[in-house]
Amino acid sequence: MSDARVNPTDDPPPAEEICCRELHGVEVQPDTCCCNVAAHPRWVIGRVESLAGPVPRIATKLAARDRLGTMAMRLGIGRMRYSVSPGLYAIGQPTPDSPVLVTANYKLTLDALRKELAGVDAWIVVLDTKGINVWCAAGKGTFGTDELVERIAASGLVDAVSHRTVILPQLGAPGVAAHEVKQRSGFSVVYGPVRAADIPAFLAAANTATQEMRRVRFRFADRLAVVPVELVHWGVWAIVIAAAMFFLASMTKDGLSRHLMASAGLRSAGLLLLAFAGGAVVAPLMLPWLPGRALSAKGVVVGVALSAVATAVGWIPLAKGAALVTAAWWLLMPAVSAFMAMGYTGSTTYTSLSGVKREMRLAVPVQIIAAAVGVGLWIAARFVSNTAA
Repeated sequence: MSDARVNPTDDPPPAEEICCRELHGVEVQPDTCCCNVAAHPRWVIGRVESLAGPVPRIATKLAARDRLGTMAMRLGIGRMRYSVSPGLYAIGQPTPDSPVLVTANYKLTLDALRKELAGVDAWIVVLDTKGINVWCAAGKGTFGTDELVERIAASGLVDAVSHRTVILPQLGAPGVAAHEVKQRSGFSVVYGPVRAADIPAFLAAANTATQEMRRVRFRFADRLAVVPVELVHWGVWAIVIAAAMFFLASMTKDGLSRHLMASAGLRSAGLLLLAFAGGAVVAPLMLPWLPGRALSAKGVVVGVALSAVATAVGWIPLAKGAALVTAAWWLLMPAVSAFMAMGYTGSTTYTSLSGVKREMRLAVPVQIIAAAVGVGLWIAARFVSNTAA
């Protein structure tokens, strides 16, 4: 039978009262919670009394502030500061027999998990992954065996539950040695489904995952979700470089030419930004249909296709004496697109960690050489060609 007692209401009391006075018997100022994230205390809506002591109870419904935080993360804003305190949390009305789910302390990851658990009674062990999601943290080692064993001990999980099983996300498997966790903590590791949305069905089926639950997918919506981060991260650089090319292409010995601004300047800036968008947007969205496995190779395909289109519509000149300009852009556009596409290697199912490292070693030098030669030819065209760059 359960010894757990839960607040009878879901109305959130003052976060600092729950987090600090009730749980630890100390007084602090609002929004400076001593046991949970200071910036987002409102998702703690109560407490559960367990044999391990009082445990913060967290909401399954995301508030407007949580959704705004998700939007900011999709844009890469404040990405490295969006974390929660590691430890033991409760969902619903868990008892000592309730399942234990393990996740990362990246708040976007915790939010993705808790919003799928409405109606589920469970314990959640949040590992200190330095604010990194499960998949990346497993590769980096922060979602790993040592952290899991230490967090089990530090959280008092041994006293809170009567069983000895923890459920880990499947994507955390590369970082965890299940047999070592069993030896060191006494807890057996069971790997749950890939997606949090499947957890209720997984639990209802006695911790049994279907083949579909085990399948890692990278659908169009998943690919679209990671695009804004790359756009924001590299967008400033792309704009700066495009602006530099705009002014260089518009420059004459007598100063800036309005005529060249409207022709060569806009064309040069536009082609650079087109290549940037090709690698940052077109490549990830078209990923399954682009030939090759390496992301850089897929980016090259996009860059070459865009170069062909730009040439066909006259943005890249083919006039007599324009060979340097033509060659410059046919080198620059695939190089830029390949570099941008390669930024998605850590967020897809198309490459492994060793594959990413190998691709970086091989592709980056080629991209640098192609871009350098392309820029050199583009600059040279300004002096030896009769066609504006």
